[in-house]
Parts: sequence; structure tokens; C-alpha cells
Amino acid sequence: MKSIYQFIVEPVGDRRYNNTKDIGGIDFVVNTSEEDFRFSNREAVVLSTPISYSGPIKEGDIVLVHHNVFKFYNDMYGRRKSGKSFLKENIFLLDLEQFFAYKRDGNWVGVDKFCFVKPVPKEDTYIYKPTTHEPLVGEMTILNQTLKEAGIKVGDRVCFKPDSEYEFHVDGELMYRLYDQSVTLTL
Repeated sequence: MKSIYQFIVEPVGDRRYNNTKDIGGIDFVVNTSEEDFRFSNREAVVLSTPISYSGPIKEGDIVLVHHNVFKFYNDMYGRRKSGKSFLKENIFLLDLEQFFAYKRDGNWVGVDKFCFVKPVPKEDTYIYKPTTHEPLVGEMTILNQTLKEAGIKVGDRVCFKPDSEYEFHVDGELMYRLYDQSVTLTL
């Protein structure tokens, strides 16, 4: 099965939500709300690329997707529905704008204008910071081609614009998805 313009994907682990935690060999449900975007599965396996696509993503790659791709919602009558990406069973159609990075051979690569930074612990200063992470500073973890060409490397400490970060958990670590134009400088 091939789509003309969309990727065909399924959620990693065949689950729409990542709302369980293994504690002592027992799976505990940590959230039962289908509306809470923080527990949506954001990783998908590419089953098929579009016929019209000629980019680097291949079948079998893992992609980081928007939080609404796999979510259920309730329509105006209270009926449980799948979103616009749903095709059938546990198979979904993705537009190019609905994913941000792909993973092949254990390495993540940013797609289009997206990159990811890992927040860094806050530093001791005289200025009070009511956070656990240093505001607007992070360590570059997933690059796109534009940032590579600008000379930024994985591990570089960067600053970014306020309110540009969008939280993801990637490989068990908290990361912020940013637009490459939100990266303002390297430290």
C-alpha cells in the first residue's frame, strides 16, 4: 500500500499512548486522560513513503510525530473518534508537516526546519530562577541540515528564543523541539 503524498506509519509499540510505567515488573497506568497530550505516543514506524517523495526517510525508520497524530478525541456528541491522520486499525497517514525528526541506525536527524535541544541544569547565580533548568539554554542533540551548514554540532550549548520550546521525551530524555530559526547563538 502506497500513498501519493503521505507517509503511512504505525505507532511504535503498537500503542497510541505512553501512559504506563514499569515499577518492579508491574505496569502501572500513570494517566487515564486521552486529552492530555503529554502521554501521547510520539514515535512512529514508517511503513511506506509517499510515491511522490524522494527524501532521505525510508521504510522502517522511526519518526517523531506531532502529539495529535495518534490521539483520540470526543466529537460534539461525546463519541470517541480518531483524528484526521487515522486510516484503519493502527495505521495512520502523515503529512510532511506532522513529523520533526527521523531515526536510522540509532541516530536522529532533524527534518526540514526542526532541531532538538536538551535542557541543561540551572546555574547558580544571584538571579532567582524558579525552574529546574537553565532558561533559554540547552545542549544541541538533534540537528537539521541548515544548522549543520551553519557550523553547529551535536553537544554545542545554544540559546534559543523565549516560548519556542515544545517538550518531547526522546530515548528517555527530556528535549525541546525548536525551529532552527529560534536558535539565537552558541555559547
